[in-house]
Amino acid sequence: MNRRSPAEDPEPSEPVPAGRLLVPVRSGPLGRTARLFRTPLGERTAVAFTSEQQLLTVLGPAQAWITLAEPALRALTEPLGVTTLTVDPQLAAAPARPRHEDAPARPLLVGPPCTGAPGRRHAALGTARSR
Repeated sequence: MNRRSPAEDPEPSEPVPAGRLLVPVRSGPLGRTARLFRTPLGERTAVAFTSEQQLLTVLGPAQAWITLAEPALRALTEPLGVTTLTVDPQLAAAPARPRHEDAPARPLLVGPPCTGAPGRRHAALGTARSR
C-alpha cells in the first residue's frame, strides 16, 4: 500500500478532484457563454480557476465568471470539439499579429492542462493533449 501525506502533491497521472471552478464567461445574444482560449501550440482549451484571486490576476477585475464543476464545464465545451481543460493558467504574451486582419489578438494562456479522463491533470507546461 502506498501512503502519502495529505499535503503532498499528487502525481500528474493521478485523479485530482477539481472541486469548484471559476469559469470566465462573456455575454452573448443568448446569455453568458464560457470563454475559450488557445494554448501556446494553438489548440483551443476551456479555462478555469480555483480561486477568484487567480482569475482576477490573470484576466483582470472586469472579467465576468460563473462557478461550475469540472464535469459540467467539459459537458459544455465537448460539443464544440474542445476536450482540453486548463486549470489556473498564467497569462502569456498575446500573438504579435492576428491570423486575419479583422481578427483581434487574443491572449494565450499557459498552465498545466487537465486532459484525459475528467479529474486527471497533465503536468507538462505549454502542451495540451486531447483525449
